[in-house]
Amino acid sequence: MTPSSPLGRLWRYAAAHRPRVLLAATWSVLNKTMDLAPPFLIGIAVDVVVRRGDSFVAGLGVVDPRAQLGVLAGVTLVVWGLESLFEYLAKVSWRNLAQTVEHELRVDGYVALQGLDLEFFESRPTGDLVAVLNDDVNQLERFLDVGAHELVQLATTVVLIGAAFFAIAPEVAWVAFLPIPVIAWGSLRFQRAIEPRYAAVRAEAGRIAGILATNLEGIATIKAFTAEAREADRIRAASDRYRVVNRRAIAMSSAFVPLIRLAILVAFTATLVLGGFLALDGRMNVGLYSVMVFLTQRLLWPLTRVGETIDLYERAMASSRRIFEVLDTEPATDSGELELDAATASESLVLSDVRFAYPDGREVLHGVDLVVEAGGTTAIVGPTGSGKTTIVKLLLRFHDPDEGTIELAGIDLRKFRVGSLRRRIAFVGQEVFLFEGTIRENIAYGRPDASDEEIEAAARAAEAHGFITELPDGYATMVGARGRRLSGGQRQRISLARALLTEAPIMILDEATSAVDNETEAAIQRSLRRVAHRRTLVVIAHRLSTVRHADRIYVLENGRITDAGTHDELVARPGTYADLWRVQTGEA
Repeated sequence: MTPSSPLGRLWRYAAAHRPRVLLAATWSVLNKTMDLAPPFLIGIAVDVVVRRGDSFVAGLGVVDPRAQLGVLAGVTLVVWGLESLFEYLAKVSWRNLAQTVEHELRVDGYVALQGLDLEFFESRPTGDLVAVLNDDVNQLERFLDVGAHELVQLATTVVLIGAAFFAIAPEVAWVAFLPIPVIAWGSLRFQRAIEPRYAAVRAEAGRIAGILATNLEGIATIKAFTAEAREADRIRAASDRYRVVNRRAIAMSSAFVPLIRLAILVAFTATLVLGGFLALDGRMNVGLYSVMVFLTQRLLWPLTRVGETIDLYERAMASSRRIFEVLDTEPATDSGELELDAATASESLVLSDVRFAYPDGREVLHGVDLVVEAGGTTAIVGPTGSGKTTIVKLLLRFHDPDEGTIELAGIDLRKFRVGSLRRRIAFVGQEVFLFEGTIRENIAYGRPDASDEEIEAAARAAEAHGFITELPDGYATMVGARGRRLSGGQRQRISLARALLTEAPIMILDEATSAVDNETEAAIQRSLRRVAHRRTLVVIAHRLSTVRHADRIYVLENGRITDAGTHDELVARPGTYADLWRVQTGEA
């Protein structure tokens, strides 16, 4: 168990629970010890019936054979009672431990995911990540629940029966243990051979989860384009790939147990015959021979489950690799040490010669220079793909510039703690995400401790209070998954109310009105004008009517600032902005 192996990582991860592991293992050992006692009791009973007054029990002072059997009956009751007790304690201990580790891994995995950069989520399917936190964690829980208990009991069986065999009949013991090295060697070979097969199984499971999550999220689009049959075929093909890779693993794991049984058959038969010869020759009494035969069966038969246990172990280790891969992933964006206070956040933002390229090598920004004046409204406009949303991601530190700097109050954003920076920025995006819950809960998402009066004030400022009060349950109305029970304009205004409630000094709107009707756009513009004097606004827009009242407008084309000025200045001179304005107003 090397520290870098999945089992070694798991042992280090569960360091706080090692006392519970040792306690659970102790109950497993005691349970198996009591479980192995009946063969000895049977042998002693046979000894009493055959030898009567000369039996082993008679040597302990109980001479009458009937009394000896009575003593054995009492001991048997105690042994079986203790076996049941220790089995209960072992299963409860292992299962509770498995549930605890499962819970901690899932929570730690989720916390680790939340700390990663947006880039990570853009490169990994959501369904695959859900599979890691759900299915892979469950696979590990199944092993800890069942497999660990069985492994401890198997080791206990080999040690105790081995000691008994060499005490009873050392000349026969080697025969009974002959298949164990063969089984151990075969198990290692089996483990190495099946490991990549289970890795492939888990990878395919993640891919299926990814497709399912995407399709269920986009079910309206699938229905709109009558693509149900095509998507069903895609799921069928992915599921079939999963079935094929699983079939390869099953074929290998299924062949393991029959091979083990053949080795066990040889050892059991040899023990039966050699021990019988010793009993016939008078070199072993009948009671000990009975014990030896029963113990041989108790030693070898559990080995048939080695394949199943290793199968469970390998599935768990394949899942563990995926879980620890998430836990080991480091954020690409390092958090600074400075805490950003409200006063500092109210100063100007300056982008100087900012360059940025995505991991695929595509450079999006080519030396951008712009100033976001404190307390003013700065707009960035430009055609689709010009890099507007990338600037938003840089301001929120979802990414960092490859070159150049972004400074707030003369301090590089990278020097601020990421959490404190984002708490000072209210963000309203084009794609509004509402959580399943009430309207009140969604508005208060950034400030869960906000009062009803503060929530209502934010809704009024966003011109959302009117339609909210017209709903049957008002602010207690359930919005449904992703807010689907509300219209696009209603969702957008709730998103704006959520941002306003935070009272963050900086507010960023990224195409917040591009997908709403004129009435909603006008409502949002009125809301922004009411709060503009108290905040620094950054407005990203494709629709120029949204930004005509901005203090300064920057025109971004192909990752470069090509023009800047007020609306009137930009319309008055030839350029992209003037052309776009004429197109959008119908003049061209």
